Amino acid sequence: MLIRRGYESRLSFAAFADGEIVAFTLNGVGQFNGIPTAYDTGTGTVKDYRGQGIAGKIFSHSLPFLKEAGIRQYLLEVLQNNNKAISVYRKMGFVTTREFDCFRQNIAEIRNIDSVRPDTAFRIETIDADAVLGAKTFCDFTPSWQNGFESIERGKPGLICLGAIHSDRLVGYGVIDRTTGDLTQIAVDREFRCKGIASLLLREAVSMMETGFIKVLNIPADDSTLHSLLSDRNIPLMNRQYEMILTF
Repeated sequence: MLIRRGYESRLSFAAFADGEIVAFTLNGVGQFNGIPTAYDTGTGTVKDYRGQGIAGKIFSHSLPFLKEAGIRQYLLEVLQNNNKAISVYRKMGFVTTREFDCFRQNIAEIRNIDSVRPDTAFRIETIDADAVLGAKTFCDFTPSWQNGFESIERGKPGLICLGAIHSDRLVGYGVIDRTTGDLTQIAVDREFRCKGIASLLLREAVSMMETGFIKVLNIPADDSTLHSLLSDRNIPLMNRQYEMILTF
């Protein structure tokens, strides 16, 4: 997870008491929408030290270091029901840029996955991650930080990339982490949609998971295509998040 999210130790910070870490923020670093960005890839505080504003102090302490490193914005995701954290972020100057929906289902509960009738014109096979990186135009939206193309590039050794091939042409793809149950991306060339390709990719992805579940995180709330695909397969909404950004 840390590798995929671009964890940078020299730009991550912690608070200490008696020589022990009591709170920390692990920052990822990379590009987001073409802007040098830091990303909150993990924040935590020991229970006995919560409610003292330590996380906020760590963040304030980190800003000069992030700016000096050329970072121009800070990105995070927060559960929409975490009102306390959202209030703190807004006071810091963060603005909500997108709303995300997150889905999860036990594989045994997924429906209609075996009813897909393969079209002999298409075949599903594993492909190199570079092929996925060359098919960005298949996406209807900019993936979130943890699902983005930089994340795929960083995490290539631990990911499986599936391609839908038509006449030796890549017309759809899916990216999975079979050890975590994560469906990172799934997309189909607009010219080849409504032909069951996404369903074939999803079925193959489910069959390869080593977990007993599949999860699909951070789908923009205004996207209808993936929502429909997941709903038809009985993969329900798990929670909702805000994407928030602070520009320096």
